[in-house]
Amino acid sequence: MKRFEDSAAIITGPSDQGIGGAIAERLAEEGADLILLGLEKPTRLIKRLVRRGTSVCWHHVDVTNSQMIQEAVNCCYEELGHIEILVNNAGVEFSKKFEEIEDDEWDRLISVNLTGAMKMTRAVLPYLTEQGGVIINIASVLGMAGCPGFHAYSASKAGLIGMTQSLALEIAPFGQRALCVSPAIVQTPMAHKHSAELNSESWQKLEAAHPLGIGRPQDVADVVAFLASHEARWMTGISIPLGWIPSFGLPAPSVSSMLHSAELRKKQVISTK
Repeated sequence: MKRFEDSAAIITGPSDQGIGGAIAERLAEEGADLILLGLEKPTRLIKRLVRRGTSVCWHHVDVTNSQMIQEAVNCCYEELGHIEILVNNAGVEFSKKFEEIEDDEWDRLISVNLTGAMKMTRAVLPYLTEQGGVIINIASVLGMAGCPGFHAYSASKAGLIGMTQSLALEIAPFGQRALCVSPAIVQTPMAHKHSAELNSESWQKLEAAHPLGIGRPQDVADVVAFLASHEARWMTGISIPLGWIPSFGLPAPSVSSMLHSAELRKKQVISTK
């Protein structure tokens, strides 16, 4: 039996090539029925899922609109009778110097990335299966470590991590869980927009901050699938960093020091005791 047979998953903001779409396909591989909510219908993604035989329901929903959210969630529950998984993936971003941020830009980003996740969670919680229901929020490395120019985005993702921690404690008595994943740079259209503006030196520095290389949407989807499964039943209230190592901003070691370290590892350690 597949891990998510007889389970229904709501995913916000899925796209044809992004993280949300990869999560949808990964959960579908394991047997989940899908409810996809967003502003732009991911036509190619839905076609791929339908060809696989997945039950897919699409609703045009703005996650900042409580009425649209509630109507969609009510409809999904009436049709399926159960909701086991909510993935709050919808998000927007922009990069600007702090003094150049406009009020409406800040408000819009916080409204989608943070308040939108709150509104979705609030609407789903009354229907979320007890003893196994799980909410997974897609945060970011920038919610755990800052970056010049991404003040609003970092604030929204840090808020999402904090909200998840508090929510986890509140819903634990019902056997429900709440978790975050905090990916570093992932190869998505959103990331490509920024990487195209970087010079080679800046890009090399970014690559150096990813010990295992730049990630793929599937890398995030695999972790989400694990967290949503029974195998992770004893995990809640945490944010898992993906693709990077949380640390102080220490300088990267030089090539010579790394070579020296490698040589030391080859030598036999002799005890003087």
